[in-house]
Amino acid sequence: GPREAAGRIAAAPRGTRAALVFGRERSGLSNDELDHCHFLVHIPTNPGFSSLNLAAAVQVLCYEARMALLDADGARAVGLDAEAPATADEMERFYVHLQTVLIEIGFADAEHPRPLMRRLRRLFNRARPDCHEASILRGILSAVQGSKVWRRQ
Repeated sequence: GPREAAGRIAAAPRGTRAALVFGRERSGLSNDELDHCHFLVHIPTNPGFSSLNLAAAVQVLCYEARMALLDADGARAVGLDAEAPATADEMERFYVHLQTVLIEIGFADAEHPRPLMRRLRRLFNRARPDCHEASILRGILSAVQGSKVWRRQ
């Protein structure tokens, strides 16, 4: 929901850049656009009026983000900042590397890797690895590429 999304934005270390991405009023975001998002937000509405126009959605999320950031300033003042998450470019390199390895070892379907990769992107985006953790993950993938062994149990 909007409040949880705002809380995640506010909890990011100082200096971390965040963006709220809104889709088209008629169709929302495309799957390709969604693949680049770390979190998906759903604004609960009255079932009789199942959607908000874009301006209303922007207002709701901006309000929640502002309130969460005001609350977070106190936490930041006492030094609760975490390490900055990996950049979008670092994560994109990881996703490309991950897909390559999963196809190489026969875990992902070479003809249709997108459904699996979409789920894995969501998983790693929720985890929000920092740059060191992303580097560790890439190192693991490189080690797997060296052995090319994967067995289903």
